Amino acid sequence: MRTVRRSALIDRPIPEPSALPRRAPLPAHHPDPVLDVVVPVYNEESGLEPCVRRLHAHLCETFPYAFRITIADNASTDGTPRIAARLAAELPGTDWIRLDEKGRGRALYTAWSRSRAPVLAYLDVDLSTDLAALLPLVAPLISGHSDIAIGTRLARGSRVVRGPKREIISRCYNGLLRSTLAVGFSDAQCGFKAVRRDVAERLLPLVKDREWFFDTELLVIAERAGLRIHEVPVDWVDDPDSRVHILSTALADLRGMARLGRALACGRLPLTALRRSGGDLDGQLPPGLARQLVRFAAVGAASTLCYLLLYTVLRPATGAQAANALALLASAIANTAANRRLTFGVRGRGGALRHHLKGLAAFLVGLSLTSGSLAVLHHSAPGAGRRIELVTLIAANLAATLLRFLLLRAWVFPARRTTGPSAP
Repeated sequence: MRTVRRSALIDRPIPEPSALPRRAPLPAHHPDPVLDVVVPVYNEESGLEPCVRRLHAHLCETFPYAFRITIADNASTDGTPRIAARLAAELPGTDWIRLDEKGRGRALYTAWSRSRAPVLAYLDVDLSTDLAALLPLVAPLISGHSDIAIGTRLARGSRVVRGPKREIISRCYNGLLRSTLAVGFSDAQCGFKAVRRDVAERLLPLVKDREWFFDTELLVIAERAGLRIHEVPVDWVDDPDSRVHILSTALADLRGMARLGRALACGRLPLTALRRSGGDLDGQLPPGLARQLVRFAAVGAASTLCYLLLYTVLRPATGAQAANALALLASAIANTAANRRLTFGVRGRGGALRHHLKGLAAFLVGLSLTSGSLAVLHHSAPGAGRRIELVTLIAANLAATLLRFLLLRAWVFPARRTTGPSAP
């Protein structure tokens, strides 16, 4: 057992930006523990022993590598320390540490910082998440496929049993994250996560929260840096004895979102220190402004041709304004999809609906510019021919295209912006 004092938890200095090595699989025969599973606890004398014994038995039966279980006691005032000490003495590969301050994030920060296992994980002591998902959680990290893995209760294939109140709160929280910080992962709060140690060594000094927002902050920073996050659908049963104070936790989370949003907007986080080297394309940050402009221009040229073709076909049947709106709507949907994939490097279906809704908002700006230009033309020159209409629309579309690029880069796809090193 090791007691960790407050002085041991002082933030490490921010590392100088240097690339992470390319991900590689762990060797088949690893002499030391490959996985360190942390169980953070506070006054859990009734549930600690059955949890740890069940976890230990499960790992012995299913995990093909050496492992360690670390009980992280958050300054418990009941019999938790005594039970943790006894379990550490009785169960091989079990350890425990005691902190003199509360905070789940503090427990994870401390336990992960001192561990030498190449894969670090944690799970809640109530074992709400079925342990059958533990091996699928850590396998992508052991194989070198991913940097972080999280359990998700909100993905297709998950089976969740919980009351409507917690269901609504969870979905609102994750929806708020997607709308404010533009995250792509589906479930920030599930107490079932793992990370490669080389990634944790770079991430932990950047994570400031030591309470419940710790998980969210770690994931947002990792995603903004371009690290690969693997999601595992889980079976999850709500613990009715949960001690989370919803109101105070929600307020703290909102403060955390605001703080993290400001840090990201101001470029105070050295995200380039989390890049992958050696040609690992998944770990590199997206293309810079110049390349984005070239790709956006190519997509825009194709979209403009599509728009003009549709306008020309629809104009005789619907009139100028309706043809303009329909052609612009169709080309805007195709334009958003193409820019999402080609210009800003967003893959998969995660966040696609949000991106298209924001893209349609940018479309409304373009519609206002082009429709306004047509209205001005018809008012000032009622007899203008089709050729003059097309020239006017092309000029208006150029202005709308520039504005659209700025909106896409700064608002629709902010998570894909390149962020250079900066002092925190």
